[in-house]
Amino acid sequence: MQKTILITGASSGFGAMAARELARAGHHVFASMRDLAAHDGKPAADMEQLARDQGLKLVPIALDVTSQSSADAAIARILSEAGRLDVLVHNAGHMTFGPAEAFTPEQLARVYDVNVLGTQRVNRAALPHLRRNGQALMLWVGSSSTRGGTPPFLAPYFAAKAGMDALAQSYALELARFGIETTILVPGAFTKGTMHFEHATSPEDEKRADAYWSGPYAGVDTKALKGLAALEPADADVQSVARAIREIVDMPHGRRPFRVHVDPSNDGSEIVNAVADRMRAQLLERIGLADLLHPAR
Repeated sequence: MQKTILITGASSGFGAMAARELARAGHHVFASMRDLAAHDGKPAADMEQLARDQGLKLVPIALDVTSQSSADAAIARILSEAGRLDVLVHNAGHMTFGPAEAFTPEQLARVYDVNVLGTQRVNRAALPHLRRNGQALMLWVGSSSTRGGTPPFLAPYFAAKAGMDALAQSYALELARFGIETTILVPGAFTKGTMHFEHATSPEDEKRADAYWSGPYAGVDTKALKGLAALEPADADVQSVARAIREIVDMPHGRRPFRVHVDPSNDGSEIVNAVADRMRAQLLERIGLADLLHPAR
């Protein structure tokens, strides 16, 4: 069954891959980008060309998750053109790399703004429609860093992803009685196949950063990145994240798992999340709200 889908942060990486995967599966996909003219307009133009060549319903759309008016306008356009919205994929995010102390508070706020507050803006724009829909899906693209093994120098990103994961868990309970299903997709640290690490933001306070790079932590940054890459199996396929998103979308409503891991490196997050999610379910059962663990049908 064709679904109308919005993916945030779809100019590159997981978002772009998922947009193509879902469109080829027969869905009507709105692939959002902060600025359609960025990078000389190539990401948007490539998607439009693919849609023409393969007869896909794949539409690049402007959506800056740091702007409520932009989120509102994007949702209004989707409803005007498609008449409905069935699936919201929260994928927009931005990586950082460097000593935590060397990032300014303003930098941390910007990372949080994109990774966490961005989801809130899009939710506030989309949820009035999704709540009326009756059988919608909210799919959050998280990170194994929230509960897996965490290397150094990624603190702002890890903290933001943890915040998004916590928000997703609460939203899941508060939307279930409206028939909105939630799945949190947890990718591992894919170091190849996306520009995630290459485009990471560096600390603005270079003097403080140098106290680490030229001091007792000299070389640890390189060792951490090489170590992550070495954990990745040779056959790790970044496209597996896009395929997982498509498989989740195509599952019957009410039968989707709450959390799905795609982590070839096995950093431990699947084990820790399994325990944490079970404790969460047990608490809901103990306080008489177990029905919130699954969407109303």
